[in-house]
Amino acid sequence: MSIAKCASDPAQSRGRRYEEPGRVVRGPRDDFQRDRDRIIHSIAFRRLRHKTQVFVAPDGDHYRVRLTHSIEVAQIGRGIARALGLNEDLTEALCLAHDIGHPPFGHAGEDALKAAMTGHGGFDHNGHTLRTLALLECPYPRFDGLNLTWETLEGLAKHNGPVTNPGWALSGIDADFPLDLSSYASLEAQIAAVADDIAYDNHDIDDGLRAGLLCIDQLMEQPFVAANFRAVEGRFPGAPRDRLLRELVRDQIGVMVNDVIAATQANVAAAGVQSVADVRAAGQTLGGFSPELAAQERDLKRFMYANLYHHPEQIAAAEGANEIVGRLFAAYADDPRLMGADWAGRMPEETCETVRHIGDYIAGMTDRFAIDRFADIFGRDAVPAALAHV
Repeated sequence: MSIAKCASDPAQSRGRRYEEPGRVVRGPRDDFQRDRDRIIHSIAFRRLRHKTQVFVAPDGDHYRVRLTHSIEVAQIGRGIARALGLNEDLTEALCLAHDIGHPPFGHAGEDALKAAMTGHGGFDHNGHTLRTLALLECPYPRFDGLNLTWETLEGLAKHNGPVTNPGWALSGIDADFPLDLSSYASLEAQIAAVADDIAYDNHDIDDGLRAGLLCIDQLMEQPFVAANFRAVEGRFPGAPRDRLLRELVRDQIGVMVNDVIAATQANVAAAGVQSVADVRAAGQTLGGFSPELAAQERDLKRFMYANLYHHPEQIAAAEGANEIVGRLFAAYADDPRLMGADWAGRMPEETCETVRHIGDYIAGMTDRFAIDRFADIFGRDAVPAALAHV
């Protein structure tokens, strides 16, 4: 059987939450292509250019941020989707949108928001991605949100598998437009998830080397990396080390992509699925690494956490980010006028909704906007030293 039988078809979409009568047709685009374009043209997507990927508020122009990471994920995801005969446009839309819900300062900012919102549902970036796209981004006259298709929202909600205990943000979206959270998502969503892993596994190595927080000797302790680097050196003897390292990153992406294509084809064949509905009911993830490469990838992640993500310089920046988000939240709770007339004027009266409203405001900030607002309230000298360069 052809794996393309399991591809999502825009002509068979379950539709959008809101009807769009009288919509002006702008070119021959199908529903998934329109979703992708709505995401690209959104303010939330543009803000990703100043949101942390690995390095908090980086002071170098060559480091990745959420925007460049999302574009790289989309390039990898689309290539895999094409090789498998899946819907490239849906895959691309999911890849481009998957990080839109991240607050400033990456996971450090998320931890701080989660703590500030304890007792009121907390915060998680994936739920906030859905909230942003379905409620907060409002460019259209007749409805809130971008009114994306069911398949795009479902893929964003479940790209890591069924959701058994959705948080308050995702639960609210699901209540208004049920996303069948207990089932698996489409193969396009599963491919978007593994494309994210491939992108950051390898590009974070590139950025870590550039920043001097990783060195090649450390990386050679990883069997997967060492084997690929030896192959690169064998193909390009005498080439400059910096070029060999960039070739290493490309080679590793290629190895992972080829493995995902072969493993997904084998999983689909073994499961006997014949349609998108069969994929959702398969009871397992079908799109992903082979067991052998999955084990190597998990080991690489452990190495990256130990040597890059938890590097002392990274921890200092994360502590500073945590302080900024926590103190901003407390300041806005004490005096909502500090958020500006627009956000302060829409402040709900009920306590839980007030907390969530402040969370929405902070989550939408870029790194530098959060630092500037902190400096406005507490003074530039109060900005944590690890972030004072911004």
